[in-house]
Amino acid sequence: MLLTVSGPPGAGKSTTAATLAATFGLEHVSGGDIFRELAAERGLTAVELNQQAETDDQIDRDLDQRLRTIALERDDILLESRLAGWLAGDAADIRVWLDAPLNVRAGRIADREGKSISTAREETRTREESEALRYRNYYNIDIHDHSIYDVRINTARWPKTEVPDILEAAIAAYEPAADEGRFPIEDIMYDF
Repeated sequence: MLLTVSGPPGAGKSTTAATLAATFGLEHVSGGDIFRELAAERGLTAVELNQQAETDDQIDRDLDQRLRTIALERDDILLESRLAGWLAGDAADIRVWLDAPLNVRAGRIADREGKSISTAREETRTREESEALRYRNYYNIDIHDHSIYDVRINTARWPKTEVPDILEAAIAAYEPAADEGRFPIEDIMYDF
């Protein structure tokens, strides 16, 4: 089984993905972990690599290619990243998009990173705008197009312990033979 969990910063991807992976016995592959691996391979910290990525598009492309390869070549994976649903394409059994209003996500990020909500909100807004532009320029992906996702949840509406339960029920009810009505992604051949 291949599940993908995507969404903006602070939506609860990591927490939810870890729970779902454990529940369904899947290997949890995180885009953040892969990014840190790429940094280590280059002898850099994640912060240093992120700074380089602002001017070197190959860094994003290397990350995305690695995630796409994992999605297409490995079994029993839960792939978590902003683009996981797009990168996995039709290989994914279920693609999940988690979201929450910016103020809620900024509050979560502020708590997690020990910064003010206003700082977290501005940094998050800037990051999202930058990423959206890069995804459009690199791959012609509109990150705001959620039509490819099988399940979309506003994580601000339920306690964080309930979101995985909702998704577990949806995943447990999944029937591959019922895929005929699903919105397919064309064979994605982005220029990584």
